[in-house]
Amino acid sequence: MARTKRFDEEEMLHNAMLLFWHKGYNGTSPQEILDELKLSRSSLYDTYGDKRSLFISALKRYRNTVTAEIIAFLASSENIPEALKTLFQRTKAQCFVGEDKRGCFMVNSKVELAPHDEEVATIVKENREALENAFTAAIKRGQEMGQISKDNPPRSLARFIMNNLWGLTVHSKSGADKKVFDDIIRITLSVIK
Repeated sequence: MARTKRFDEEEMLHNAMLLFWHKGYNGTSPQEILDELKLSRSSLYDTYGDKRSLFISALKRYRNTVTAEIIAFLASSENIPEALKTLFQRTKAQCFVGEDKRGCFMVNSKVELAPHDEEVATIVKENREALENAFTAAIKRGQEMGQISKDNPPRSLARFIMNNLWGLTVHSKSGADKKVFDDIIRITLSVIK
């Protein structure tokens, strides 16, 4: 007879995502997973199989929640320069919450695992492409409405914006201060005027 699960899988996966986001894949031990998620070994392994499978599920959850939220925000924005500024300000705020310098889960995974893990590399690539397409569409709309300079093609600007946005998350992990962020944000946003 199969056992009844005594935990909310969505909540557990969300908490696993936060744990991996903060500590990385290699920095998170199987015992920390059990302790932080308050699960028995059998519950975890019956549901996900192993640490790597849980990590992949957490990374996909990030894509389906955090990335999806950014894409929806860009798609619904009418003032594109203001939307871009908001995304940069949100990123800055998230990077300076307490002592937790977690950066971006997707970027962290790209650096830590993508060079030698094809499945992670594929998820990161798909995530980047989806974001790039959303930024490109938003910038194109902004150009058509006269909000953004047409000096550069929308896709080129999207790549530039994303590179700087992701770069901020890397800076946060290395201890950059708010002045560094302010300089990067100010110069980045000046390019689209």
